[in-house]
Amino acid sequence: MSPLDTQLHDHLTYLKLSHLQLHWDDLLTDNLSKGHDVPQTLHHLLGVEVREKRSRSIARRLKLAHFPVIKTLEQYDFTWPQEINQDQIRHQFGLSFMKQAANIILIGNTGVGKSHLAIALGHQACQKHRRVLHTNTLEMINRLEEARRKARLNQELKRYVNIELLILDELGYLPIDQNGADHLFQVISRRYERGSTIITTNKAYQDWPGTLNNDSALTSALLDRLLHRSETIVIKGKSYRMKDRLE
Repeated sequence: MSPLDTQLHDHLTYLKLSHLQLHWDDLLTDNLSKGHDVPQTLHHLLGVEVREKRSRSIARRLKLAHFPVIKTLEQYDFTWPQEINQDQIRHQFGLSFMKQAANIILIGNTGVGKSHLAIALGHQACQKHRRVLHTNTLEMINRLEEARRKARLNQELKRYVNIELLILDELGYLPIDQNGADHLFQVISRRYERGSTIITTNKAYQDWPGTLNNDSALTSALLDRLLHRSETIVIKGKSYRMKDRLE
């Protein structure tokens, strides 16, 4: 390696252009063989590095989102539900709701694809370089309760508050005690007009008090903040997971 080549690789290391450094010789040879001039070659080489950095950024965000599985809108079977507003759902994938720190609540019976769509929206947000966190609602509440017992509740709350898109899955499948209801309220209250939240639930709004320890006052205050800027998506039908047996 010539002194100039050594200096060039040192510069690439300093600028943290790792992909370009690793593949420099092959990329440069390829561009020169195609007769590209200096601006064309530089444009192509930098473009390769930018695409690689974006790809790594998306992969990192997908990992930090803690999705149980990866789901996309294209994988969702709109022909299965008995009632679904396809246009309403597809519109959300433009992510305009996130610019307004608005929320989405997906309501429906077990197996109609609420979690699928919530994860797909989170996946889309990651593709747009937004910070996303997915969690089961009871799992979040349990983590917050453990943190409360260890006198570190405020630190743990930041995990769920300081995120652009929080996905709370399966609210309502099991009852929540008073401490849990208080923790959920704190998360929703602190996120109000700061970040977007997606909730999947099998309960209509009038049934939420029964889930939240029959605390009507807390439920009312929570819904007031949650629904101020929100989109409610109702999906009706039978469980897709039972599709083969039903047929």
